[in-house]
Amino acid sequence: MTQASMPLVAALVAAGFLFNPGPVPAHDADTHAHHHVAGSTVRSIADYAIPDVKLVRDDGSTIQLSRELDDGRPIALNFIYTTCTTVCPLTSQTFAELQAKLGAASGSVHLVSISIDPEQDTPRTLHAYAQKFGAGSEWRFYTGTVAASVAAQRAFNVYRGDKMSHTPVTLVRSAPGRPWVRIEGFATPDELLAELRKATTGTL
Repeated sequence: MTQASMPLVAALVAAGFLFNPGPVPAHDADTHAHHHVAGSTVRSIADYAIPDVKLVRDDGSTIQLSRELDDGRPIALNFIYTTCTTVCPLTSQTFAELQAKLGAASGSVHLVSISIDPEQDTPRTLHAYAQKFGAGSEWRFYTGTVAASVAAQRAFNVYRGDKMSHTPVTLVRSAPGRPWVRIEGFATPDELLAELRKATTGTL
């Protein structure tokens, strides 16, 4: 366990997601399975090669995606666009609630939302969207060229050809070089907290 993950572990303990003496959910008992169905979500483990594309953060800074995701913190990542009225408000609200549940330890996690509509989603537009959901400094939004956005989407196997066809997918990773947990469907804040617990304890 890294020093950076210790505040996160403390928050998860306080939230009851670490060292919980209660019953262990069935999907936690099967720690070697690589595919689970829990309610309306599907969980799997995958390795992704992060492309060396440049994106623009909501604060106007140009970053290289591979470096931005390799800052040592656990990551929860999704894809959104600001004019979406179906999937994105729900997944963004989930991140907002996750951020609130983490509390003081939220800075120990990197929340990442990448736009799939970069032509409309300027850094200024994303910043306004971030404020709407109460995003803190640990939750950043990214845009860029269409080519860069598509490259990021393809890298994580979420590209569907058209923004109207996108589906809810959340990806969680404990640290650089580790596998990603892929959750298809509408993950709840508690599900994501549970995944972060597994990430910080090394149990997939």
